[in-house]
Amino acid sequence: MLVDKPPKGPQWAFEVKWDGYRLAVHVEPGRVRVITRGGYDWTRRFAAIAAEARQLGHESMILDGEAVVLDEKGRSDFGALQRALGWKPSLHDPREILFFAFDLLYLDGHDLRREPLRERRRLLEPIVAGVIKLSEEVEADGDEFYRIACEHGLEGIIAKHRDKTYHSGRGDWWQKITCKRRDSFIIVGFEPSDVVPGALGRLLLAARKGNGLVYVGGVGTGWSHEMSTELRKLLEGIVTKTPAVNLTRKNAVFTEPRLVAEVEYRAWTGDQKLRHPSFKGVRERADEATVYSVDAEGMASGRDGRMR
Repeated sequence: MLVDKPPKGPQWAFEVKWDGYRLAVHVEPGRVRVITRGGYDWTRRFAAIAAEARQLGHESMILDGEAVVLDEKGRSDFGALQRALGWKPSLHDPREILFFAFDLLYLDGHDLRREPLRERRRLLEPIVAGVIKLSEEVEADGDEFYRIACEHGLEGIIAKHRDKTYHSGRGDWWQKITCKRRDSFIIVGFEPSDVVPGALGRLLLAARKGNGLVYVGGVGTGWSHEMSTELRKLLEGIVTKTPAVNLTRKNAVFTEPRLVAEVEYRAWTGDQKLRHPSFKGVRERADEATVYSVDAEGMASGRDGRMR
């Protein structure tokens, strides 16, 4: 649940908001699975995390957390994570990917979802090791922690109610306070660059609306020249003559709605387009649970399922 200010009171615990892939690590007798929010098995992509989970000394458990790559200042870097996963040639090693565990849902035959968060955290703390790390709780005033997080260039903070049982989906027991507005939108096309041959001018973006998609504007900043040309090559492989949205633009090249762009922006314009957007990364639509939704009246209404 996205809120404007951190909640008050000793019942609230605070953590850094990591910028990565939300995953559940399932340790079972004879195998380990790494599952995305959308239910996809990405064990091969996160092989180091799966291998570490096998060594944690428990026959069965489910860890809830975020896969990240840290920059030189210890901040999570979503672009570096994508490169480590092999989206494009990279200097990043897949072994740089860390898993910050922030919840424990199941342990050695015991379903812990009905236990309060404080008890689940108590059981989680001694388990983590290696590339699987604990997402630390910060003992601090929420407003002060939020201020410091933003000053240090973090994406934001998470507030969790210590006494609540586990619930999937959104709710007021788990609150997200971001330093800037950032959401995920489906890429429905692009405009070629007028200046640099083979590069992007703008990405054309859409949000969910009911069972369909609605155009919410474009983004033309936030990428390097190398990333721009690589992303254009990727999009040229999924060009379509049938736009996924009702849109006519002279130079537009429409694509199948397979990819999702992470976008940082300031606000919404009066005609429901993104104001001052900046590109931050690209996801596959297999992680579709993150895509922004608008309500039936067309007004921007909420972040559809991005729980961290």
